[in-house]
Formats: sequence, structure tokens, C-alpha cells
Amino acid sequence: MGTYRPEWAPDIIDLETPSAARMYDYYLGGSHNFAADRELAEQALKAWPETPYMCRANRAFLRRAVTFLAEQGVDQFLDLGSGIPTSGNVHEIAESVLPEARTVYVDCDAVAYAHGRALLADDPQATYVQADLRDPESVLSSPEVTAQLDFSRPVAVLMLMTLHFVPDSDDPAGIVAAYRQAVAPGSYFVFSHGTNEYRPADTGGITKVYTQASHGIVPRDRARIQELAAGWELLEPGLTDVILWRPEPSELEDDPLGGDVTRYSTFAGVGRSS
Repeated sequence: MGTYRPEWAPDIIDLETPSAARMYDYYLGGSHNFAADRELAEQALKAWPETPYMCRANRAFLRRAVTFLAEQGVDQFLDLGSGIPTSGNVHEIAESVLPEARTVYVDCDAVAYAHGRALLADDPQATYVQADLRDPESVLSSPEVTAQLDFSRPVAVLMLMTLHFVPDSDDPAGIVAAYRQAVAPGSYFVFSHGTNEYRPADTGGITKVYTQASHGIVPRDRARIQELAAGWELLEPGLTDVILWRPEPSELEDDPLGGDVTRYSTFAGVGRSS
């Protein structure tokens, strides 16, 4: 007998190959993952036990950043490597501030795409595209993208916890630059990236685990992550620990780790194009 395939899982999905997107879903307590995803995720947790905290802190950063941009009048969002839909999605946050806001989600994972399409079936202002963010030309020329977003006006480009899945050989800085060059002046770049700066000795463990997943992982230090955002003017407080980007006071007060940034191993920032 083969691995049980849930009704929601597309037939094209390989249930035996762990997916980085579905592992992230598992860290967040989601249910759209398979045994292979959970097994490898548990190995990752042994290497970096703080991973679930990193993921939840990343979702909180997403909420704060999208809310901030919508309050500035930004009404177009391109979420690259968006993953499997979960509560507090970009379109929900943006539309709560600006009802006219439009959002496009992009991910190469078929499960993420299937659930994204289902989630957005009744929302004409948001859509989900199955594509690889490493191919900016293909993403930006997609009919779904061009129908939803007007690139003559500012767009918020989001790459949250995705760039550490892009190896240096794929030129992550060049990928970010391609999106920056495609959007209008006054656009924004929202990003977060796992870092090995606090735990350089442990990097080998987590990278070895992810060699078995759909995408390898490349934790980078602050200087290298800063380079990826070249050309974007970072807003205050600049590139900082994910829990310290304009947090609500209650978020730090309720922090189960006492504000110990080293346990979150993630840098984040928001940049603006001129």
C-alpha cells in the first residue's frame, strides 16, 4: 500500500519528497503536510529547536509590515514564495485597511497553489499563481499578475522567509534587483531571512536536513542579507531582528523567550524604491 493521499492533495504531488513549504506549515501547527514533511521537520527541530518561534515571529512581522504599508496608501501586494495559506494572510490584512487592495500570491508548491486558489475563489481582488520566484520575467509577465497589478503604480513586493531557499548560484541579489527594476518608484520591499549569525557552529546541521527537502536552505549573516536588499532604502529601524521591527509593546511583553533575539535567528526589513 502507498502513502495515504488526502482528498485535498493534488494527484501530481509527490507525497514522499518533503516540501519546504509544507514543513513551514507544520512548524506553524497547520494540517496541510504529509508524513515525509513532518518527519524531516522533526529533524530540523532537533538542529534548530527555535524554528517554530521563528515562523510565528515571521507571521507577526508580516502583519505589522503589511498593515503599515496599507496605512501609507499602498494597495498592491505581490507575495513571492507565499507558501500554504494560513490565518492572517496578506490580502486579509491589506483589505482590512484598504478594502480596494489587490494581492497576488506566488509559490511553486502545488499544495500551496491548490489551497490558495480555493481560499481566494470568492475574492476577485486576490489571486494565486503557481510559479517560481527565481524567474522574475515569467512571474511578472503572468496574465494573472498583469491582470491584478498595475506596475505603473507602487507595489509592495514581499519575500518573507524565502530568500534563504535561494542558493548563491541562483543569484538571489539579482533576483531581488529584477523585481525592484520592474516596479514603480515609491514601491516597497518587505523581506525576512533566516540567519546563522547567532549560531554559526550549528549551521551545518540545519543545512544538512534541508538537503532532503524540495529546497535547500542557506542561512546568511547580516552583511550578506543586507547586500540582497541593495537598491532599496531601508526604513527605520533598518535591517533588524524580526521581533524588533516596529513591534507592538504587548508583543515583547508576551514574548515567551524574554526578547532573546538570538532565539529567533531571523533578520527582517522594509525598503522603499526611489
